[in-house]
Amino acid sequence: MNSSHEDGSPALRGGAAFLLAQLGAHAAQLFAERIAALDLTPAQAGLLRLLAQTPGRSQRELADDLGMPPSRFVSFADDLEERGLIERRRNSNDRRLYALHLSERGLEMLARLREAGAAHEQHLCQALSPDEHQQLTGLLRRLAEQQGLTPGVHPGYRSLRTERPARNR
Repeated sequence: MNSSHEDGSPALRGGAAFLLAQLGAHAAQLFAERIAALDLTPAQAGLLRLLAQTPGRSQRELADDLGMPPSRFVSFADDLEERGLIERRRNSNDRRLYALHLSERGLEMLARLREAGAAHEQHLCQALSPDEHQQLTGLLRRLAEQQGLTPGVHPGYRSLRTERPARNR
């Protein structure tokens, strides 16, 4: 079987792995552009989501879950705290640790982020019927689980840059 067909066959268009990578890169770029209007990076958005799901965790626990070095996580969280989106509170069980929580302003930002995420999902999946969308989501979850990916945590945290997006002028 010849893998270099000139007729646009799957050998030239790419298999499932290539298409996942192509769509993933495209989706990540579109999402970053969409939330730049909120003055957030995708990594910051991910931390806000994680804190909404599991508030009160230590910086160390969060850094470990995100696959980030703790020293990088501190400066990452500092920016969100300075913007009033998260709060560091002393851990009631261990006063040496800080527990991170969303602030009131952080909760408001999370609501805006959820709207942006829903619009992003709708835009990317508009070619699918509701049943196809559900089926695709289930299949992708199975693949992510089989690959040992942490649910809800983007692997991009490992190479995280801490700077914020340029503000729209």
